[in-house]
Amino acid sequence: MTASTSSSANTRGTLDRNLALEVVRVTEAAALACARLMGRGDRNAADEAAVQAMRRAFDGLQIRGVVVIGEGERDEAPMLYIGEKVGGGADHDPAVDIAVDPLEGTNLCALGLPNALAVVALAEQGNLLHAPDCYMDKIAVGPAAKGVCDLDKSPTANLKAIADAKACYVEDLTAVVLDRERHQKLIAEIRKAGARIKLISDGDVSAAISCTLEGTGIDVLFGSGGAPEGVLAAAALRCTGGDFLGRLIYRNDGERERALAMGVKELDRKWGLTDLAKGDVMFAATGVTSGDMLKGVRFFKGGAHTHSLVMRSKSGTIRFIECEHHFDRKPSYAP
Repeated sequence: MTASTSSSANTRGTLDRNLALEVVRVTEAAALACARLMGRGDRNAADEAAVQAMRRAFDGLQIRGVVVIGEGERDEAPMLYIGEKVGGGADHDPAVDIAVDPLEGTNLCALGLPNALAVVALAEQGNLLHAPDCYMDKIAVGPAAKGVCDLDKSPTANLKAIADAKACYVEDLTAVVLDRERHQKLIAEIRKAGARIKLISDGDVSAAISCTLEGTGIDVLFGSGGAPEGVLAAAALRCTGGDFLGRLIYRNDGERERALAMGVKELDRKWGLTDLAKGDVMFAATGVTSGDMLKGVRFFKGGAHTHSLVMRSKSGTIRFIECEHHFDRKPSYAP
C-alpha cells in the first residue's frame, strides 16, 4: 500500500483499514526491545527500552498523531509524553489521537511473569478521552453481558446479572481482580457470592481484553486501576464487542484539578464504552511475556518470534499475527 493510497482513503473521514496492520509494527518493536530485559529485575530499564523502540517505530507511520494517553506530561517524560506529536505523515494524512502503553505490566516483564504487553490504540482526533493519571473504578465484560452491569450496583448484583445474561450460574463465573489491599472487601464479596477469582499482580488492560475473548476462562474484570489503562481497555473492547464502565477516583484535590485541566468537565461521571473511545478505533498489542491471550517474544539465533493481536471497531475484525523477525534484515531490531 502506498502513502497516496492510504491518504486518499483517509480523506473520506475514516481510518484506512490497512493502517491497523501498520500499527502492529509499533507494538512489535516495543515488545522486542523490552523482552530482552525480561526477568532481569529492572522495571525502569525495560520500560525505557520499550518507550524508545515504540517512539522510533511511530516515525514510519503515515499519520499525524498526538499522544493523549502516554508516559506523562512534557516535563516528566522525554518521549511519548502527553501532547507529543508522532508519525511521519504529511498534511493530507489522518489526524489521530494515540493512546500508548509501551510496556503494560512493567513488573510482569521485570519478574518474568505472564501477560506483559506492548499496547497502542488509535482513533480519529478528539475521540479518545484525555484521562488524567489517577485511579478509575472499572467493570469489563464480554459481548454476552453487554449492557447488564452498573458501577452503582454491588458486585453480587452484577455477578447475578452477568450469569443471567450468559445463562449460567454465578458459580460458573470467573472474575479477575488486581491483588491490592484496597480490593479486600471486593474480593470477599465476590467469594461470598460464589464466583471464582483470578488475582493478578499487574496488567488490567490484558485482563479486560481477556474477558471478551473465547477460551481465556475470564468473565468479568472488577476493581480500580489506572485511568489511562481504562481508556486503552475501552478502545480494545470497542473492537471486540464487549462492554466497559469506568468512573474516576480522586485521592486528593490535586487530582481533581488535573482532571479539570485535561478537559474532564463531569468529574464524577460514569463513563461508558463510547464515552471513552468513540468513532473508528484501532487497537494493537504484542505479547512480551506469554499469557492468557498472547505468547511472549521468543528469541532464536539471529531473530525472534512475536505474537500480536490487531483489531478494528468498524469491522469487528480480530486478527492474531504470528511473525518471524530476522535481525540481519531488520537491523533496527537487532541487539
